[in-house]
Amino acid sequence: MAPQPVRRATVDDADVVARLLHDFNTEFDTDTPGPFVLAERLRRLLADGQTLALLGGEPASGVALLTLRPNVWYPGPVALLDEMYVVPDARGGGIGGAIVDRLIADCRRDGVSAIEINVDQADVDAQRFYERHGFQGVDPDTGERAYYFSQEL
Repeated sequence: MAPQPVRRATVDDADVVARLLHDFNTEFDTDTPGPFVLAERLRRLLADGQTLALLGGEPASGVALLTLRPNVWYPGPVALLDEMYVVPDARGGGIGGAIVDRLIADCRRDGVSAIEINVDQADVDAQRFYERHGFQGVDPDTGERAYYFSQEL
């Protein structure tokens, strides 16, 4: 299998990133404000440097969206992988793996101390995918399962 091209999205890619994110939510019956609203938000967020997107494939058929934040426990920022999506027809072709490999390499290069990912309990395929790429769903010191709690305001 040929290596898949992956590149960092720019503000000019906001429409492409928005379309992929919209398609992701639509595929899984999750609310979306629509690609136009997402693109407007992405133009602002991608410009600030604290939100990053990677696009995989040519034309882009995969996306990863990350946000960076400072953290008292680490010397560098912590990245949250907010979204990761590959269009159905492109799955199994190595785009997701190429995106995650690039994500990890870029984070190491840029001094990111940790990458966090939230995965639904029922999404066993995603859990296995991230575990294959070195992520853990348990605390390595205690073996306790990690949990994610949220509250929309």
